[in-house]
Amino acid sequence: MGAARTPREKWIEEGLRALAEGGPDAVRIEALAKRLGVTKGGFYGYFADRGALLEAMLDLWERESTDEVIAQVEREGGDPKTKIERAGILTFSGDRLLPIDLAVRDWARRDEAVAARLRRVDGVRMALLREMIGTFCSDPDEVEARSLIAFCVAMGHHFLAADHGGRTRLEVLIRAGDVILDR
Repeated sequence: MGAARTPREKWIEEGLRALAEGGPDAVRIEALAKRLGVTKGGFYGYFADRGALLEAMLDLWERESTDEVIAQVEREGGDPKTKIERAGILTFSGDRLLPIDLAVRDWARRDEAVAARLRRVDGVRMALLREMIGTFCSDPDEVEARSLIAFCVAMGHHFLAADHGGRTRLEVLIRAGDVILDR
């Protein structure tokens, strides 16, 4: 009986971990094989080359960041404001998607194909925000502005090092959400 092959999904997952930890240059077949405790030969049973792995990684990130987030938000239900909050939490607060998202954003600064994919993902995210905010705000310009502000707050607060005048970051984020969501 031959040795069991390392599943394709494990290569992709380990690639995403490496991407989140060290960017696209950290996604090396030999290093991934070592982290998985296998030889790199099994890699080529699933992928033609490193580029194919990178594409598969981006495919999974895109699907999880859009389709799966939206499906979970819809499955769990609630009013539009609750759905916006849930989508933001699923996307930008967890240990899974946030580190990958940040790494993809950095990578997109140097790779136009990745930048195009990021624009597509962000477009889906903005469309969801527009749709949900449009249920309680009728001015299209305000819907767009609130959507942009919501997205920028969700993404940008991870890069902000400022203090908040005696308030915690969480307190300020909650208040910002109240303003954006007109509560």
